[in-house]
Formats: sequence, C-alpha cells, structure tokens
Amino acid sequence: MADDDKTPPRRGLGGEKKPTINDVARLAGVSKKTVSRVINQSPFVKEETRENINRIIAEIGFSPDPQARGLAFRRSFLIGLVYDNPNPQYVVNMQLGMLDAMRGSGYELVVHPCNRGNPTFLADFRRFIERQKLSGVVLTPSVSEDDRVKTILDEVGCAYIRIASVPVDEPQHIIVSNDRQGGRAAARHLAELGHTRIGFISGPPSFRSSHERHGGFVEELKDRGLKLDEDNIIQGAYTFETGLSCGAELLKRSPRPTAIFAANDEMAAGVLHAIRRAGLTCPNDVSVVGFDDFQIASSVWPPLTTVRTPTREIGRMAAEKLIGFSEADEDETPAREAAPATSPALVVRDSTGPAPR
Repeated sequence: MADDDKTPPRRGLGGEKKPTINDVARLAGVSKKTVSRVINQSPFVKEETRENINRIIAEIGFSPDPQARGLAFRRSFLIGLVYDNPNPQYVVNMQLGMLDAMRGSGYELVVHPCNRGNPTFLADFRRFIERQKLSGVVLTPSVSEDDRVKTILDEVGCAYIRIASVPVDEPQHIIVSNDRQGGRAAARHLAELGHTRIGFISGPPSFRSSHERHGGFVEELKDRGLKLDEDNIIQGAYTFETGLSCGAELLKRSPRPTAIFAANDEMAAGVLHAIRRAGLTCPNDVSVVGFDDFQIASSVWPPLTTVRTPTREIGRMAAEKLIGFSEADEDETPAREAAPATSPALVVRDSTGPAPR
C-alpha cells in the first residue's frame, strides 16, 4: 500500500472467502435489506448511507447475486397485478403505470387475470400469491372490492394496494379513484348543454364503480332540478357489444333521449355505432359522454367527450407505495409521502352539443 493511502484495510472477510451481502451489511453497520436497496438503486436511502455502502462494496469486491438476494429475504423481487376487468385498455394502462414506478428498482411485474365468478377464484388467488412469494400485489376493481381477498393477503403476510371507487381499507392500503365525482361532471356537462331527456348505460353491478358513476350522475341532475327516468337506465357490461345493444334500445324510446351517458368509453363507442345504424348523427341528434378517456375515446368518430381517470398514474402510485412498503425497515424512513388521491376530470370533444330543439 502506498504511504499516502490513508484508507485502512477492511478486516474480517477470512482469507480468500468470497464476500457476501452479510459482510457488506456488517461493515456498514446496516441491515441486509438496506444493502439490497442500495444495490437496486432505491430512492429510499439517505445519500450518506448510500455512499458508504457503495464504497464498502468496491473495497471488498462484493458482486451481488439477484437469485441469492431473493432467497435471503425469502421472497421474490416481484410485484403482482390482479384483475378481472373486462376492459383491456384499463389493464394495459395500469401495467404501464406500474412499470413506470418499477423501472430501475430491481422489481418485476407479474400479471394474474382472474374471474371472481369462478368457484376456484379464492383458492387460485391464494396459490398465485404463495407460489410467487410476491413482495406485494396491486388489486384492481372488482377484485379490490372483495374483502375475502384482503383476508387471504393478511393471512399470508403479503403487502397490497387496493384500487377502488371509494375507501374500502386503511389509507396506506388504498388508492381512491373518486368515480362519483366523475359521474357528477358528466351530468353537469349535459345539463349545461340543455339536455333533460338523458339515457344512462351502467356497468356490471358487481363493480362498485358502476354504482358510484350512476350515483354521482343522478345526484348532480337532482341538484339541477332534473331527474333520470328509470326507463332510460339500462345495464351494460363495460364492453363495446353491450354499448351497441343498450344504445340501440335507448334510441327506440319515445320520446328518444337527446343525450346518453355510458359508464365507460368502450360502451360509449358502441353507442356511437348504434346512432349511425339508426340513421342519426352525433351530436346533432344525440350527444354521447363516456368515462375513462382511454385511447378509443380519441380514435372514434366523432371524438368522444368523456371523463378522464388517470389510470396510468394510479398504477404508478400503487407500485410506488408497494415498493415503499417493501423497502422500509429499521435503518431508514421512506423519503416519500403517501401518494394523494386522484380526481377525474371532464374532457370535452365533439360527441356532445346543445340539446336539439
């Protein structure tokens, strides 16, 4: 060693023994989890601690083994996404948001589609969680609204985030999409355009979002002295096909609605098709409002007025929360606060106009 090198040699590695994550943790005076967080470039570590650990890693020549690291913590570096949503764009946007948060973190995404109506739903869900040894799981509607799923996660000790229209859990386990506000925004827009005969196509009753969007819509109309006629309410299934069939039914009503609010964009696109089939035009004869603002909303003709829900942002927030749960330990306090709740917003395009005289 050169005379001017003041750095003392690291002791205690034992001859030619290959250095381990335990050695790094011991020399740094932190837990293995904190060392792993530095290796994975986690933002949840103080800069002073990060620099010290990186210096020790370089000095002793430690090379991390991802597989061994996973075994050390008795879990995989995996985050699950569980869904039974019939809208493929919702699932894609949720995945993109989660991947935004996970990029560079060392975590990977595992996707698990399911069907709550299947008799083996709960058993299949438990097997998925236990087999993958997930660090955490994001639950989307309507799986997120099932308390039996929460019970299983508590029993196996898996962290989770539930995405729902209303608070269904403790704040640290929930992201609320506030769908009722979106329903009110749709009603407000149509009422301000002078529409009084309005049709509504709901989503499936097993989804809380269906009830919240309908409830907000009815409340706003009532506040403005308007009423949604029960004969103009039809149940859909969040699919293009049900939007087409339900839209055709509403257009047969006498008098015909001058506006239709469909509880998601897929159904609203089906309504636009039904209007053309009936020889009518949108918005001159019938205005249409959707919900979600997915890609289809700006791809159809006319472009769809809709309520935007920040699905990709919600996915990012959910994954960030889970990574925070997994990364937090006795050595450090997570540097980020819990993500705020989201709010829907109306996006006005060409599918709505003044009520025809």
